[in-house]
Amino acid sequence: MVTHGEHRLTQTDYIFTSESVGAGHPDKVADQISDAILDVALRNGNESTRVACETLVTTNHVTLAGEIKNSAILTDEFVEAIVRDKIKEIGYEQDGFHWNKVKVVNLLHSQSSDIALGTDNFGAGDQGIMFGYACNDTPSYMPAPIHYAHEILKKLDIKRNDCSGILGPDCKSQVSIQYVDGKPSHVTNVVVSTQHAKGRMHDAKLLAMLSIEEELTDLITDDTKFFINPTGKFEIGGPDGDTGLTGRKIIVDTYGGYAPHGGGAFSGKDPTKVDRSAAYMARWLAKNVVASGKANWCNVQLSYAIGIKDPMAVYVDTDGNDQEILSWISTNDLTPYGIIKKFDLFNFYNYSKECVYGHFGNKDVPWEKY
Repeated sequence: MVTHGEHRLTQTDYIFTSESVGAGHPDKVADQISDAILDVALRNGNESTRVACETLVTTNHVTLAGEIKNSAILTDEFVEAIVRDKIKEIGYEQDGFHWNKVKVVNLLHSQSSDIALGTDNFGAGDQGIMFGYACNDTPSYMPAPIHYAHEILKKLDIKRNDCSGILGPDCKSQVSIQYVDGKPSHVTNVVVSTQHAKGRMHDAKLLAMLSIEEELTDLITDDTKFFINPTGKFEIGGPDGDTGLTGRKIIVDTYGGYAPHGGGAFSGKDPTKVDRSAAYMARWLAKNVVASGKANWCNVQLSYAIGIKDPMAVYVDTDGNDQEILSWISTNDLTPYGIIKKFDLFNFYNYSKECVYGHFGNKDVPWEKY
């Protein structure tokens, strides 16, 4: 079933805010570990590989739980090595969270045979709804607030690597943008919190402010307000400062709250899980609609039932010709296997790298091609 609706946002002048988090944020550490397990399982497996990995991180401790099929290579020792390598790559060598000191508890086990009944033939890995969105706010076809929140942290991460010994891996950003006549006009507020070495708070603030200015440029006005490490020092960060869990940053992962979210997390899930693959497809559909000039913005919803190949329904909401757009969408294979083949998702081994700074936008990934 394919349907369309009417855009319900009647405001044209408003302020919208979105946030992003860096690679060292506790929840993102958990996401990256879950996806690192997925990457290794796929690289050493085949299209029958199934992964659903959840991770918890806290002070010098990592626990993994979930289900894996066709993963004999993922022994306790191998899992521990994957976890330590990822933590080291992120940059944690702190007393409270150190790649060589963390205790790793592996509770991963075999996939349920009941679930396998419906998914071995590439039916949807679960029921659920997935959304994809695109607009012409920015060159990335992402809403401006989340686009700039991501880009500020990317620049800050470069400075962390260039200015060794000042910044820690943990950081967050938040950008509020004033829209006028439905278009981004200027930034009203920017918040950046970044972990720093002991006694380097002033230097950290300077680097954060430089990242903001480099990215926002003409969007900054005399009235723009900046809040950098607003609580003061930020020396204790990462999983030592706050527990992290896989899947807690699903709004950061998508559209910053500017568009709907179906509620399902992406990280740690193999491509048969439509929470991930169908969300990627929905974004690809929406982005291609906008990039082709068919609409200025596009919102696509796909819904699935566990074990069933075809979507239950397809919904589209745009400011263009919905019927024409629906006709084009109907020419695409929206089954889980069709999506997997389109993006070659079983041969994509960079899930852990690409789950930082959102899953969409300025990224060299198959689902962002148009």
